[in-house]
Amino acid sequence: MTGTLITVAPTGAESSKADVPALPVTLDELVSTAKECEALGASIIHVHIRDEDGRPTLDQGRLRATVAALRESTGLIIQLSSGGAVTDPEASRLAVLDAAPEMASCTMGTVNFGDDVFMNRWDFIVDLHTRMQERGIVPEYEIFDLGQLTTLQRLLGKHGLPFGGHVHVDLVMGVPGGMPGTAAALVACEQAIRDLPAGTTFSATGIGRGTIPVMLAALSTGGHLRVGMEDTVTYAKGRPVESNMQLVARAVGFAQLAQRPPLTPAQARELLGVPAR
Repeated sequence: MTGTLITVAPTGAESSKADVPALPVTLDELVSTAKECEALGASIIHVHIRDEDGRPTLDQGRLRATVAALRESTGLIIQLSSGGAVTDPEASRLAVLDAAPEMASCTMGTVNFGDDVFMNRWDFIVDLHTRMQERGIVPEYEIFDLGQLTTLQRLLGKHGLPFGGHVHVDLVMGVPGGMPGTAAALVACEQAIRDLPAGTTFSATGIGRGTIPVMLAALSTGGHLRVGMEDTVTYAKGRPVESNMQLVARAVGFAQLAQRPPLTPAQARELLGVPAR
């Protein structure tokens, strides 16, 4: 792999604006962040949205407006989260696809998520996967624990390859209740990914203090990167993140040191099987 796919996840559903003032929660803040991150080297934006009070929402009107604004303002691949917040019902999570994103996340199993439970039943996973096949939406399979890679293998064996034919996973590492954000855990996942269809690619996300170990391990094993304030709000010990651009710039610097410069959005589309606009 000669280039690095960099995904920015700027907002998430966990942090509040009151606790993290730099968090982009309005549509204008999100679009401005997306444009700046694209200019630095990001090629995908993983999107959670907020309501007028800054709370996580899956409101269909807001989702559609967000997709339209990002399409108009950037060339980034727009990937909506089908996870939402851990309390969102399945019907609302499936309806995310009605906003017609180019990509959407598809989590491969239930996981303890701090003090909560992020529920992903097998039937729900199948429904999400097959709806994306029918609608021409490319999935990113979210993996919170090693066994979920086996679930993905079962899903593809029973229900076929995703739209576009390319399998791409994101290893979400360091969530309390999931796999640790360590190089050893990433290597174990990388070995398991070899059992997936030929050409499968992966990105990795290190939550909090796992950010840098996971980033370096991913680059050294041919993987790609996801960074952003959804995953970490501390740049270094005692130093809050100032912006998503700060995190993207660091990822770009590490990718260049690894002699794997960032992929452009057009190159990312070709890699992942996402149609050109």
